[in-house]
Amino acid sequence: MAMTVEIKNGKLCIEIDLETPTPSSSGKTLVVASTRGNAVTTAMVDGKPITIGLLTSYMN
Repeated sequence: MAMTVEIKNGKLCIEIDLETPTPSSSGKTLVVASTRGNAVTTAMVDGKPITIGLLTSYMN
């Protein structure tokens, strides 16, 4: 999973690779992008790194 995170014009911009859809743990949705838990990024707010936990899916 490749992810880039930056702050542009006061907005958090996240770019993450799409994956081949795979069933979620419940089987109700198909996951197309995930950080697989929390990921610390290089983007900073008040001198501290932003941590992102992202899961993107659609209904199966």
